[in-house]
Amino acid sequence: MSAHTSGRRVEGRDPATGQVLRVQLERGTIGAVERRGHSGSDLPWLVPGLVDLQVNGYAGFDVNHETPGAEHIVGITEALRSRGVTTWVPTVITGSQEQVIDRLAAITRARCDPDIAAAIPFAHVEGPFISDQDGARGVHDPAHIRPLDAAEVRRWAAQGPVGYLTVSPHQPDAPDQVARVVADGVAVAIGHTHATPDQISAAVDAGASLSTHLGNGIFATLARHPNPIWTQLADDRLTCGLIGDGHHLPGDTFTAMVRALGPGRAFLVSDSVELAGSPPGRYRTAVGGEVELDPTGRLSYVGTELLAGAAVNLADCVVWALANTPFSLARVIDLAATTPGRVVAELGGTRPGRLRVGGRADLCLLDEQGKVVEVVAGGRVL
Repeated sequence: MSAHTSGRRVEGRDPATGQVLRVQLERGTIGAVERRGHSGSDLPWLVPGLVDLQVNGYAGFDVNHETPGAEHIVGITEALRSRGVTTWVPTVITGSQEQVIDRLAAITRARCDPDIAAAIPFAHVEGPFISDQDGARGVHDPAHIRPLDAAEVRRWAAQGPVGYLTVSPHQPDAPDQVARVVADGVAVAIGHTHATPDQISAAVDAGASLSTHLGNGIFATLARHPNPIWTQLADDRLTCGLIGDGHHLPGDTFTAMVRALGPGRAFLVSDSVELAGSPPGRYRTAVGGEVELDPTGRLSYVGTELLAGAAVNLADCVVWALANTPFSLARVIDLAATTPGRVVAELGGTRPGRLRVGGRADLCLLDEQGKVVEVVAGGRVL
């Protein structure tokens, strides 16, 4: 415990105003937020716990393990919390119907613990209703890619809380299927797609409201215009996730996308995988075979330039964004906590990502580079 925290108080600077914040802790919630002058330049920055809406794995644990177990979900929760990511959404990837159900069931078992449920509002299913074409498909297993089926999504949801689903709306009946999924209470995101701009717009008209890792999960070479990226950037009805590891999107691309989307329409994700948090080296994975993690955090298939996922957590993405874009810490925290927290609330969860009296006491203290120096999760100093 540092000089800036006590059993019932956390003190730091507000990155939006420079004011000193004093947060009173009360039985795991925020009892009061006091503000005073700008004389706390020696204090760390005080921000809400970070909110990652797309996590496949972390620290040796895998949401999509071949034998899904609640221990993987618990392990990821604990590892991410210690790094300031106090809310996260497990991402279940393309598989058979039975595999998707088994993975969702493992998440549901883990959420029987109220402490785990507080960190995980719901699950995200990425696929199997995505593009089957190389490039747009990414590394999803082509053997299990299939047409969008709202009835199957309803069967999944019986096993656990599915918050949102990533699809490619390239099929003729996609708008009808999207409308049925949304009517059943599951949000729809566009991603891993070769859909045309008109097909994307039709899906949004039908109720799609999110974009999954915009700029990735798409062909490496696109028409100058029109193309699916411009369509998603331009549609104010879409809120878009952006991977902030420095490898999936260059800094200038990330900056341009955030500016084009405007306030409240972009959020950072890690899209981290099981090897995230591991030391550099070569590893063998169940999907894709041999991969290499280099000292910069780039995870790629050996002998190729193809990425094998992201090897960072969301707190690392905050540091990268501060160092490689012109955005202030306040703006980056909007991307990493405030906006994804709002998305959680819109999809039915309790809203994280802000300092609110009565809210769960999930807080981070950051240094001048945005690195996490201390975490409070549910009122406990970690």
